[in-house]
Amino acid sequence: MNSIELFKSKGLRGEITPPSDKSISHRAVMFSALADGKSRVRNFLRAEDPISTMNVFRRLGISIDDNGDELIIEGKGLTGLSEPFDILDCGNSGTTMRLVSGVLAGSPFFSVLTGDDSLRQRPMARVIEPLRLMGAAIAGRGGDKYSPLAISGCRLKAIKYKMPVASAQVKSCLILAGLYAEGTTEISEPFKSRDHTERMLKAMGANIDVEQLSIKVASHELKAMDVTVPGDFSSAAFFIAAALMLPDSEIMIRNVGMNPTRTGFLDVIMRMGAVITIENKREVSGEPVADLLCKSCDALKAVSIGAELMPSLIDEFPILCVLATQADGTTEIRGAEELRVKESDRIKAVAEELRRFGVSLEEFPDGISIKGRTDLKGCIAESYHDHRIAMSMSIAALAASGKTVINNASCVDISFPGFFDRLRGLSR
Repeated sequence: MNSIELFKSKGLRGEITPPSDKSISHRAVMFSALADGKSRVRNFLRAEDPISTMNVFRRLGISIDDNGDELIIEGKGLTGLSEPFDILDCGNSGTTMRLVSGVLAGSPFFSVLTGDDSLRQRPMARVIEPLRLMGAAIAGRGGDKYSPLAISGCRLKAIKYKMPVASAQVKSCLILAGLYAEGTTEISEPFKSRDHTERMLKAMGANIDVEQLSIKVASHELKAMDVTVPGDFSSAAFFIAAALMLPDSEIMIRNVGMNPTRTGFLDVIMRMGAVITIENKREVSGEPVADLLCKSCDALKAVSIGAELMPSLIDEFPILCVLATQADGTTEIRGAEELRVKESDRIKAVAEELRRFGVSLEEFPDGISIKGRTDLKGCIAESYHDHRIAMSMSIAALAASGKTVINNASCVDISFPGFFDRLRGLSR
């Protein structure tokens, strides 16, 4: 699917369950592989990024049986991985590359991590530098800035590390490296980033202690456990925004992960005037889950968002910008410079594409301001091979007059296979 045509929608109605959480799917495979014994992972996201993680661990000697209903993973413990015969391909997945780097840094063999063109341009010094402080033998292309990464695993030593940027990937890499290190590794972050790693490792018996913005971890064997992956909040966000923007819409979104480090988008849209009904709150494998009833909102208002909120809505920035086009006033988002080094430069990509729809905006080095409320006009939009840009512009297309074409739309399969089919199923 190189391109897709979309037209203005009269509204969305119905019920959906979003795809399984991508972040938790990654971690369920990784941590089960490092645990002692057999784990079962239910509701695993069979999308390109988590499959990259699964393939990497298979090449590291882990048996993973996918019977269609669940993954059955035969964990070999922290020291049970085998030296790979070939380069490990992480595809488009920064989560795979950065987290696995922490594991391989403490594993006693040689390995090389690479990825696609996009991943090879994303910054890796942010994990190379602290891993070297732990004694790791790791090198990267471009003066240790980019992948491929070459790693000669060795015995690591604990460090105290203050992260310059709140990043769940960097934090998780160092937590995993801490499992292999002598002593207690202490990590602090400037703002709270998603905490799926801490939750799952603690449930698997890791020696990990979390106190506000500080994490302490020491070497300890992990025990196998069964994991049921909840629905991905970041994937649900596209449908939440669509329901708010489009007239006469009402969508029930089932089984949504409600981890408070992931739901900053929900807090922001409620400030904008949205009314979201949260039902059937429960806990699944240590993660909070609920159902969300979302309805049209004719009175959305602009808001200002600063750096303290960005870690909890980092993936929702593109769709939040689309939603801002339909709010009264000017929405300003700052402190988002991290988005310039994602699958695309998401600040630049959002700015360029929304201008195609007729939106008046200003781009900053660390964010954007968007003038609402705008009558969007259909256009030819680019995805930049970035799944979240493609899906966000698709939601904009449903509110735009005329026809919109999204080029290179197949990249949505990275996180949301079947996205367009579900969108069509709800459209009236």
